[in-house]
Amino acid sequence: MGELRRLEALRLAGLTAAADPGMDRFARLVTRFLRVPVSLVSLLEADRQVFPGMVGLAEPWAARRETPLSHSFCQHVVVDGRPLILEDTRAHPRTCASLAIPDLQVIAYAGMPLTDADGHVLGSLCAIDHRPRKWTEGELQDLGDLTAACSVELRLRIASEQIRQDRDHADLLLRASVELGHSRDLTDLTRRLRRLFHGPADPSFVGLLLADGRGLWRVVDQDDVRPVEIAIDRLDLDAGYPSTRAMREQRTVFVPDHDALEAGFSAEAVAGYDSLGLRSVLCVPLTGSRGVLMWCWPDSHVLAVTERAALTAVAGYVSQAVERTLFVENRLSIAEQLQAAMLTDLPGVPGLDMSALYLPATDQDMVGGDWYDAYLLPGPPAAPQPALMLSIGDIIGHDVQAAVVMGQVRSMLRQATLSHPEHSPAAALASVDSAFGALPLGPGATAVHARLDQDGGRRRLTWSNAGHPPPLLRTPDGRVRTLGEHDLLLLGTPSDLVRHDHTDELPTGSVLLLYTDGLVERRDNDIEASIRQTASVLAAHGDEPLPMLLEALSHGLADAPQRDDVAVLVVRVTGDGNGPPAPAR
Repeated sequence: MGELRRLEALRLAGLTAAADPGMDRFARLVTRFLRVPVSLVSLLEADRQVFPGMVGLAEPWAARRETPLSHSFCQHVVVDGRPLILEDTRAHPRTCASLAIPDLQVIAYAGMPLTDADGHVLGSLCAIDHRPRKWTEGELQDLGDLTAACSVELRLRIASEQIRQDRDHADLLLRASVELGHSRDLTDLTRRLRRLFHGPADPSFVGLLLADGRGLWRVVDQDDVRPVEIAIDRLDLDAGYPSTRAMREQRTVFVPDHDALEAGFSAEAVAGYDSLGLRSVLCVPLTGSRGVLMWCWPDSHVLAVTERAALTAVAGYVSQAVERTLFVENRLSIAEQLQAAMLTDLPGVPGLDMSALYLPATDQDMVGGDWYDAYLLPGPPAAPQPALMLSIGDIIGHDVQAAVVMGQVRSMLRQATLSHPEHSPAAALASVDSAFGALPLGPGATAVHARLDQDGGRRRLTWSNAGHPPPLLRTPDGRVRTLGEHDLLLLGTPSDLVRHDHTDELPTGSVLLLYTDGLVERRDNDIEASIRQTASVLAAHGDEPLPMLLEALSHGLADAPQRDDVAVLVVRVTGDGNGPPAPAR
């Protein structure tokens, strides 16, 4: 661990095999004070020594500013943690075989340890002569003073980088609290989580694993899937992985390097991390035993205190997001089942083409009080074709309670229609209106209730509107008009209120559009203007197949958050109704 912390300090210092003005200045001071031909600020990395500060080194080493460890005297300073002072390197058993002697002409060497604030030796400030030399006490004292000053400079750089990283961690927490709070589902959560980490020192892989009682399964983003995520898509709880240990023991598990991975975990786990090119991993269990969040790095990693605290806090945000997402998905599943049970299967009617659309409100319970209905009336056996009843309606409110009331109102409207001998839409709405006055059905509703009869070779529409957005009728010539006649909405109004039936002819080629206000009501647009826009869409696309017409009418609604649910019912007159029955939709 000490070597990892030393290398981490080197990384924070930000110095490598490239010229640095400050370090070059220290090298020049050494050559001036000690009168030597070569001076180096040498830092020891894992597999080489680098010279951010340098004076007098011959080519090609001067251009490279690095050598392999076979040419390094600095490594002895780092290992020993004390100065290395040699009058003639050729005569010393520890250095006589070094390639630095023939290749770099290092004959006399004086190197002092450069240290960080924790005492880790990062490298050496060294003076080099091309001939044997007895170093004087004054020269070594000067070299020691310059080394102390250079060490202070390194510590300041490390501290400055640590402060910057602390700011970055604070910024990470702010971004995480905002970004993860807007996740829509588990895949989106994973995608947003990975976008939080994009810096050179950030983890290169972020994974979310959720518990299902038997083990852990991966949440995979198909837009950024890794081979190992497909090969190992789930893990048994007793598997020898860092993530499963974190889950079993409900504690944070940190693996700093590949040696620790091999020593503490299974060969399968090692192979999996190797396939991703990963050497270090942090696994944090989610609260409530929901799963594990993991971060991985391609190299050995030192986990600073502030970094660990920040990542642990991010895991807390992820826990909340997972809890919320799973809750919403459960509510959505229930709502979808409720919605499917309440929506009507459209009957097949000769000479008519029908289609319907329902879009739930995305910021509520995914189900609400909008509905459509279509059913055939029972008629005498000699009748050429039974009449078709059509309804569209909206219960005030957008929640499960509104959906329950919707089911009651739709059933009452059917019963009122079937009980009235003339099957008057207005009479049926009046009957339901009286129920709002007598029963606890909530604040009210709007509806259009209509009957479509066959009248010779034509169709006759009879309708009544209880405060609902007006139906739109596209005639065969492509023009669209609004059926604007209406009465008050359903509020439990006095029984002496008169509701009215209205009639219109629907020749072959006509298209009738019934809809709820979710289709036309916008925060940034007047509803009358939106109705005119909808009429324009109906005029332009009314000849297209009904599914394409519905797609045109609802364009963009599914991509934006909906504050209201949307129901649409569209009917096209295709013939006189004397042909075979149309397929049910």
